[in-house]
Amino acid sequence: MAKNGPTIAEIGEFPLIRSLVRDLPSDPAVSLGPGDDGAVFLVDGSAVISTDVLVEGVHFRRSWSGAQDIGRKSVAVNVADIEAMGAAPVAMVIGFSAPADLPVSWAREFMTGLREEAARARVAIVGGDTTAGPVVTVSVTVIGQTAGIAPVRRDGAAPADIVAIKGRLGWAAAGLVVLGRGFRSPRVVVEAQRCPEVAYGAGRQAALAGAHAMIDVSDGLVADLGHIAEASGVAIDIDQARLDIPDPLRTVGMATGLDPITWVLGGGEDHALAATFAVGEVPDDWQVIGRVLDSTEQTEPTVLVDGRPWEHAGGWTHF
Repeated sequence: MAKNGPTIAEIGEFPLIRSLVRDLPSDPAVSLGPGDDGAVFLVDGSAVISTDVLVEGVHFRRSWSGAQDIGRKSVAVNVADIEAMGAAPVAMVIGFSAPADLPVSWAREFMTGLREEAARARVAIVGGDTTAGPVVTVSVTVIGQTAGIAPVRRDGAAPADIVAIKGRLGWAAAGLVVLGRGFRSPRVVVEAQRCPEVAYGAGRQAALAGAHAMIDVSDGLVADLGHIAEASGVAIDIDQARLDIPDPLRTVGMATGLDPITWVLGGGEDHALAATFAVGEVPDDWQVIGRVLDSTEQTEPTVLVDGRPWEHAGGWTHF
């Protein structure tokens, strides 16, 4: 027996699965959950589906994040994509790969995190798969529903639209800098890197308010607004004075000699939502940060900051 209790190899695949999915909360939309060859559930309106893969050493480190944090993050980053379509999450399946010597206790703590964040996001865990692998890898697929309204795509931004965000920017990037230098404070930015704080329900709110285009800010504000600009054939200008630099980011900036605005504009993993709205339609609790230019001001799809190209890194790329 290992120091931290039995490993997943010692307990076996199916006993592990049974222990992890035992007493999962049910949902009225789900008529058949874990335990069969497939789950059965109902959706209202069109179905929206999104998948994310999290790989140890790329998206998280077990030396930096606990199993519970990684479980929560696995749910949050995926549901954020459903939110960005203006849909409501309904059901979720999880693929889990891990080394055979991973302690069962780690897998159970991971499942605790999954359950906690799924409850926050109001999504039902309906099944998944497990397999052996060299590192911990998590694949999460979420299915959402539009419930009578059209999904909000990236290609709907129009000239003179207002650009607004809901959620935090730069916190996870600041946390990554802190962890990369071997520190654990400020704790709030470290926690933001371990698991994002997604504004659940905000995507639906934006869709009901008439959002023209929307995106999950996973790779950086400039980069992700660039996807809206490209898809919509418009130029977007961010007003830097409207961007908040909260005290924890200023503290990390002073300690490291780095400008926190680079995290706000170029840092990913906070999973805020960015959307464009007609004038007068921005929900009250969204933060206006810029506008879509008309064709007399800029003809090429691009993202500007205070009317100029952003000279620093615009966001994360995987390859």
